Amino acid sequence: MKKDKRAKRLFGTNGVRGVAGREMTPGLVFQIAAAFGSMRSGRFAVGRDTRTSGEMLLSALKAGLLGTGCDVVDCGVLPIPALQFIVKEEFDGGAMITASHNPPEYNGVKIIEADGTEMGDEDTIKLEHILSNHSFAVKPWDSVGRETSAPDLINRYIRAVVRQFPAGIGKGMLVAVDPGSGPACRTTPEILRELGCRVLSVNGFMDGTFPGRLPEPTPEGLSALSALVVSSGASFGVAHDGDADRAVFVDEKGKYVEENQEFALIARHLCHQQKGVVVTPVSTSRLVETVALAEGCTVQYTKVGSIHVARTMHALILDNTPVVFGGEGNGGLIFPAHQFCRDGGMTAATMVSILASEGMNLSDLVARLPKRFMIKEKVKTSDAPQVMKRLKKVLSGEQIDKTDGLKIIRGSTWALVRASGTEPLIRIIVESDDKTSAETFFGEIKRSLGEALP
Repeated sequence: MKKDKRAKRLFGTNGVRGVAGREMTPGLVFQIAAAFGSMRSGRFAVGRDTRTSGEMLLSALKAGLLGTGCDVVDCGVLPIPALQFIVKEEFDGGAMITASHNPPEYNGVKIIEADGTEMGDEDTIKLEHILSNHSFAVKPWDSVGRETSAPDLINRYIRAVVRQFPAGIGKGMLVAVDPGSGPACRTTPEILRELGCRVLSVNGFMDGTFPGRLPEPTPEGLSALSALVVSSGASFGVAHDGDADRAVFVDEKGKYVEENQEFALIARHLCHQQKGVVVTPVSTSRLVETVALAEGCTVQYTKVGSIHVARTMHALILDNTPVVFGGEGNGGLIFPAHQFCRDGGMTAATMVSILASEGMNLSDLVARLPKRFMIKEKVKTSDAPQVMKRLKKVLSGEQIDKTDGLKIIRGSTWALVRASGTEPLIRIIVESDDKTSAETFFGEIKRSLGEALP
């Protein structure tokens, strides 16, 4: 019972999400903002992605903050890493209206702390407590906050990314960009041009109905980007999700680069330049650890979720431990020299730097990476916590890492089984250095999970 009291109920792994007008209503967003404003005070930067419900929900967000005495600066439509950078630079907090990679009918809220990171679990639980008890610190008429508009603050983020690289590093490079009609339309093409690249775009206009493809940048959804890369002779293509904190790539042949390979490629590049720790969740491919170790770096694993990665990186640095890089195996990468959040624009710029310094095609760089084979599957269940308890007993004889869910380790082969933080299902990931071992182990895990299911 005590554990249940400490659990988040409304917020998932990355904020609150739901179908706009159904679960995600202006009333709910107002209350979330009022709870946030009751916990913190000062100036807050807010923004949204391109979804059609964004303006409606952003108005509710601003009202909740203003009503609790917070001053609000509306940064307009922008990527969430841009808003997080802006908050880190000069604000006491912030909030973003976005549903990231979810379909167009969804929307949501992400709460940002003064250091630019998303709010951690303990404070999120406090926020939920204020919300559920309606204990808002609403101010009288003469003490409410004031609103101003500052859409040009986005340029600070663009300049900050560009400053991380030598001037003109992308000169002579042609890059194809697919912002997916999201807020990266305002940032990634400009960042790449500032680095010296020539840029071509597909889905490069902001449209909250996402007419060209869904916000999730899947291999199937990026056919237009792949075709543009091949037809134009571009060095690579880059695509973003709905809030542009992630970036995924296609090589010069139009082939999708699997996200763990992307992570490993950038990790190898950065670890070659600097020694220290790479931080990533237990769900990430061991490929990243392999390349990091080969370059004289180490890896520290965390719970799944970018907030756990970011806060671990920050804590290590405060403890005088050098941190090189971090992120997740989904294209969400964190560059501590820049900021402690996933940043799709910074990831795109780093790929330019890699190709410029290596003097090789992206496909050849990927081919040089060690081979790993990963299998993923989702299993629906209405009672994931109980299933996980039973599975723990079934697997009691195995070597298990309990950082997040159950990670069963057999030498170079491993499997992660964990309850989803956002959906009523259990996620399975199995990986090995050869396909047969991965498939065999996956079969064993599925049978064990079958024994634990009701």
